[in-house]
Amino acid sequence: MNSKLNVVCDSKGRPIQMYLSAGQTSDYVGAARLLRLLPPVKCLLAGRGYDADWLRSAFMDVNITPCIPSKKNRKVQIPHDAVLCKKGHKIENMFGGIKDWRRVAMRFD
Repeated sequence: MNSKLNVVCDSKGRPIQMYLSAGQTSDYVGAARLLRLLPPVKCLLAGRGYDADWLRSAFMDVNITPCIPSKKNRKVQIPHDAVLCKKGHKIENMFGGIKDWRRVAMRFD
């Protein structure tokens, strides 16, 4: 009874592509759908939910350096650029903005 939104944003946190799926689906499903729609970039930030070897190799195949923190349960942690990952707050801010506009559009409060 819920949904999941996978979004590709630019460096300023503005959405470029969105994929809406059922809430019980994995993040990998949305990532696979959006993979072919990625703009030409050098590096891609993603959350821990997108930590998969096949996804990392798919990014490398199209010359995109993935900056994805490893999941806690990964046996061998893969290093990532922690300073670059801190810029992911722009994406979190974008989701916060979407929630604010939802409140205005649906006349909550």
